[in-house]
Amino acid sequence: MIAIVPARGGSKGLPGKNIKDLCGKPMIAYTIEEALKSKYITEVIISTDCKEIEEIAIKYGAKSPFLRPSFLASDTALAIDNYIYTIDRLNKDFNYNIKDFVVLQPTSPLRKKEDIDGAIELFKNKKAHSVISYTEEHHPLQWHKYINEDGTFENIFKDTIQNRQEIKKSYYPNGAVFVFNYDLIKAGKYFSDNSYAYIMPRNRSIDVDTIEDFMYIEYLLKGNNINV
Repeated sequence: MIAIVPARGGSKGLPGKNIKDLCGKPMIAYTIEEALKSKYITEVIISTDCKEIEEIAIKYGAKSPFLRPSFLASDTALAIDNYIYTIDRLNKDFNYNIKDFVVLQPTSPLRKKEDIDGAIELFKNKKAHSVISYTEEHHPLQWHKYINEDGTFENIFKDTIQNRQEIKKSYYPNGAVFVFNYDLIKAGKYFSDNSYAYIMPRNRSIDVDTIEDFMYIEYLLKGNNINV
């Protein structure tokens, strides 16, 4: 099974984050290295519009058959359209026969090969259409509110008062591992009735969107506060 690592050059929240130095190596290297340790991943394909990212990814073991076109690297481009484009080109122009594939975002550098393999095994065992990594939400969704411009509250859910222990656990996607059947993606969907969650621990579920996220991961790595 191949793994696609999507890493466009433009990033508004944290410019250059995919190749920003994280404890001695570019952040994207952590994802490529763990993918190459997987017993199921045969190739890691970098999907980028940026030559610098491409060169760094290749240095750490990824392959780059082609650069991503600019129309799939804009702020408004949809990730699913890039996956379709990438798989179609690999199948048609490079003689691949991809029916299932993995997506590993470089913004999840704490994900381990055990997470990748665990998600793929779940996908295979369930004969799933997709498996997506999630982690437990520590604050009940029922506590969330919209905040109006004047600072007043607006309910998202029905307003009830419950102890935290009475509320059913919820989970959110952590962005670390996606395993897809290509037919599902080609149909423009991430989920079907045959989709499953792969649950990851919270300490490996940090997704880098901001400098604060990046600094927290750096703190964990430097302080040996996480098994990396």
